[in-house]
Amino acid sequence: MEIIQNMKPFIQQAWKESEFQKLTDIQERSIPLILERKDLIGESPTGTGKTLAYLLPILQSIDESKKNAQAVILAPSRELVMQIHQEIQKWTKGSGIQSAAFIGGANVKKQIEKLKKKPHIIVGSTGRLLELIKLKKLKMHEVKTIVVDEFDLMIGNEHIKEVETIISTTLRDERQLLFFSATLSEKTEEVSKQWMKEYDLIQVNETVQTFENVEHTYIYCEQREKVETLRRLTNIEGMKALVFINSLKKLEEVEEKLKYHDASVEVLAGESKKMERKHALEKFRAGKVSFLLTTDVAARGLDIKGVTHVIHFDFPTDSKQYVHRSGRTGRMGASGIVVSLTTKREESFLKKMSEELGVTIHERIVHGGQIKAATVGK
Repeated sequence: MEIIQNMKPFIQQAWKESEFQKLTDIQERSIPLILERKDLIGESPTGTGKTLAYLLPILQSIDESKKNAQAVILAPSRELVMQIHQEIQKWTKGSGIQSAAFIGGANVKKQIEKLKKKPHIIVGSTGRLLELIKLKKLKMHEVKTIVVDEFDLMIGNEHIKEVETIISTTLRDERQLLFFSATLSEKTEEVSKQWMKEYDLIQVNETVQTFENVEHTYIYCEQREKVETLRRLTNIEGMKALVFINSLKKLEEVEEKLKYHDASVEVLAGESKKMERKHALEKFRAGKVSFLLTTDVAARGLDIKGVTHVIHFDFPTDSKQYVHRSGRTGRMGASGIVVSLTTKREESFLKKMSEELGVTIHERIVHGGQIKAATVGK
C-alpha cells in the first residue's frame, strides 16, 4: 500500500472511502511504470481494476494549476466512456481536477461549451474527439498522456485510423501512450511498434483469482433446444444473468423468440440505438429485467454489479474468451455461477477447456424452476 500512501491526499481519501483492501496485480505492476512516464501495454482480465491502474497515476501527475487538457482516454463505446468518466469524478472529489466526457450523438455545441471550461482529463469516443480536434476546439499539443482502453478492439478496422490520427496530433517526444485490454490480439505488437518508441508489456493471468467464488456448470441440449432451455432459465427466481451470443443475427432471433414468450430480457448490442442501449443497461442494473443478452463487443469493459450468472448461449471460441466472459460474475467476493449451454459436439471442447483452465465443470439440468444436479445419464 506504499504506492497509495505516496499519492496526493485526495487520492488517499478516495482510496479510504472505496474500502479496497489492496491493489490488484495489474495496478501494482502498472502504476510505478506509468509514474515513471513509460509507455505501457497492459493485459488483464475483466474485473481486475484496469481503469484504476492507469487512472491513479494520471491523477497523481496532473498539474492542476495548468488550465489545459493533459490526459486523453479513448474508449470504444458510449457506455464505457461514461463509466470511465464516472470513475474519474469519484476519484477527483476534493481536488481541483476537472474532467469531461465526449460521445457521438450528443450536441456538439454543448460539448464545445464543456471544452471552454478547460478540463484536465478528457475521455471520449474516437469519432467525436476527432471532430472536436478538426474544429480546432480540442487542442492536443499539451496532452502528455493518451490511454487507449480496450486496445484490441480499438485497433480493429472500425477505430484504428481514428486512433492513429488522434495520437499523431500530440508531440511524439513528449507523449506517453498507455494501451490496456482484457485480451490482446496478434496485431498488438505490430501496431505498438509503429506508435511507441519502446514499451513495457504487463500480462496478468488471473484465472485462479477470477474463479475463486465461481461454480462452473453446463447444461446439455441440442442446438435447436438452446432457446427453449434459455427461456426456462428466465423463469428461475433471483437470477441476474448476462447471456453471451456470438452474432448479432442470432442475438435478434433469440430476443424475438424470448420476448414472444414474455421472458424478462433486454438486449445490449453495438448496433442498437444509443437510448435503447442506455435503457437496456439501466433496466438490467436496476433489476427490472433479469436477463441481458449481449455480444462480446457490446459488453466489453462494462462494469455491471451483482451478476449472479454468466450464460454462454454460444460456446466461447477459446479458453481466453471463456475466462473473459465468466469473469463478469463472482466479483468482489460474491459468489457466481457460469452456465454453458452445450451440444454433443461442443462437449469435447468443454472437456478440453476444463483441463486447460484447471476447473471442474459440473453437468446440470433445469427442473421444477431450478438448476439441479444431473442425476440421470443422458
